[in-house]
Amino acid sequence: MSHIVTVQDAVTAFADFMEPTNAELDAIEQEMPVILADVDLLDAHIVTLDRTPTELDERRIRRARRRALAARVALVNRTAGTSLSGGAA
Repeated sequence: MSHIVTVQDAVTAFADFMEPTNAELDAIEQEMPVILADVDLLDAHIVTLDRTPTELDERRIRRARRRALAARVALVNRTAGTSLSGGAA
């Protein structure tokens, strides 16, 4: 006897309730500068994987690292300003 198997799990895996919420999309949008800066840093590192880094490669990595750090600092400063409530204690 062969059993009939439903595809309910495959169908509901992509149901509407599985979509990101507006709050999650807003968080992703707010973190996008950090994500893009990290991608640039990874690109700079990937270029040097199969060869010895040149002076130009090292400068590119340093610049990308500084941009990634600056993006993270800006994100922390933005979120710290919005998450604090109330006045001075």
